[in-house]
Amino acid sequence: MVKEDLIDSKLKSVETIEEMAAKLRAWDKKVVFTNGCFDIIHSGHVKYLFEAKSLGDILIIGLNSDNSVKRLKGNSRPINRQDDRAYVLSALIMVDYIVIFEEDTPYDLIKRINPDFLVKGGDWPVKDIVGSDIVLASGGTVKSLPYHAGHSTTGIIEKTEGEVRKK
Repeated sequence: MVKEDLIDSKLKSVETIEEMAAKLRAWDKKVVFTNGCFDIIHSGHVKYLFEAKSLGDILIIGLNSDNSVKRLKGNSRPINRQDDRAYVLSALIMVDYIVIFEEDTPYDLIKRINPDFLVKGGDWPVKDIVGSDIVLASGGTVKSLPYHAGHSTTGIIEKTEGEVRKK
């Protein structure tokens, strides 16, 4: 399978993922949604995504666009472009679909998908998870999954920058 085929099979537009989520729920499939920048994929991400997928049948990732990451993280980010981040995520077995969003938060996307489960990493209290009001109001579940200390993109960048300064 070539790069474009892999991405095309999992990367969907907002409109398509909205339609798919509605069909999946009609077929009694449990839809799990999470979001993030996923700039440099590390073991913490992989553990987290496996845990998220275990909650339901279909895992949808809302991926921050390059412009969104830049607004949230600063001008030096993202390290990897959105197409490359989507490609890496699409190669992960637990990821069913990816949808790129331009906004700073996935609030409107969550409203459109209306997942059964909304999850974020353990560094996010449930009350602060964007879209929790939508999911809870529709009878869904919002979870803050365990945080895997010592695994973060920012930590990797800082470590790398520190190694460069040593030389």
